[in-house]
Amino acid sequence: MVSSALLLLLTSTASYAQGPGSGGPVPGPVTPPDPTAVPIDGGASLLLAGGAAYALKRLRKHRQG
Repeated sequence: MVSSALLLLLTSTASYAQGPGSGGPVPGPVTPPDPTAVPIDGGASLLLAGGAAYALKRLRKHRQG
C-alpha cells in the first residue's frame, strides 16, 4: 500500500504540462466559406448508380406484374 502511494506520488510530479514553447502558428483571419463550394467526390457517383439500379429494379417489377 505504501509502495503504491509512493509510486503515485513520484509519477504525479512528472506530469506537469509543458509551457507554450515557441508559440506555434497563430490563426489567420476568419473568412466566410464560399456558398458554392460543394465537395462532390466518388460518393455522389455511387449514390447516382445506386438510384439508377433501384429505378431499373422497380421498372422491371412494375412491368412483370
